[in-house]
Amino acid sequence: MVPVERGEALRLLGSASFGRVVFTARALPAIRPVNHLLVDDTVVIRTHDGAALTAAALGADAAGVVVAYEADAIDPLTHLGWSVVVTGYARPVTDPGQLARYRALLRPWVAAGTDHTVAIQPDLVTGYRLTAGAHR
Repeated sequence: MVPVERGEALRLLGSASFGRVVFTARALPAIRPVNHLLVDDTVVIRTHDGAALTAAALGADAAGVVVAYEADAIDPLTHLGWSVVVTGYARPVTDPGQLARYRALLRPWVAAGTDHTVAIQPDLVTGYRLTAGAHR
């Protein structure tokens, strides 16, 4: 595994169409697969009313709720590729202009009514490339 710099890690994340959001639900870790959009180094996802992440983000204080977001592209045959994890605060998007823009750009993969939009501002960005190397 070869570490990549923040800018490259965010570029890789932006090239992926989906990832996994990690958050706390009832004091336990929870992971959900979601599709995302990267806008100005911010991860944007859409959620629905009954989603645990929606409840966590809406119930958080102004700082938001701490989450991690992971995306990768790893070839199952060669085991080569990359993985990126960002950790930061998730906050509901409430600005009408941003909401309209994100809703036009990000089509959810699920049929549930995704009426909420959550933005994750990465504070910590960790990225790795999995490269070919000598086996030990």
